[in-house]
Amino acid sequence: PDGQGLVIIPGSRGDYSWLVKPVVSEESLFSLAHGAGRKWMRTECKDRLSAKFTPRQLCRTGMGSRVICRDRQLIYEEAPQAYKSIDSVVDCLADAGLITPVACLRPVLTLKTSGEKSA
Repeated sequence: PDGQGLVIIPGSRGDYSWLVKPVVSEESLFSLAHGAGRKWMRTECKDRLSAKFTPRQLCRTGMGSRVICRDRQLIYEEAPQAYKSIDSVVDCLADAGLITPVACLRPVLTLKTSGEKSA
């Protein structure tokens, strides 16, 4: 961050994202966390979640938002349960004096794709 505006710190598809004002700091190497961060490796997700949730169930979040994802593996890899709480990340950054939280944003629709073009 260069101190010239607001920054989004994204949460998972089942958590909030935050709009924050960075505090320019050489101590932090002029950088911030870029998201919530994973709790689980991608390879663990389907084994941990497939007995509890169908892909269809994972297309709605606990917040009521909708998820569009045609890749059955990716829907598990990117499940909200695989990520840390964004609030703990934002709280830590605010407590360290690196940001000023401005707004909390609730997801409405999330599109998940591997980014590869299909033939």
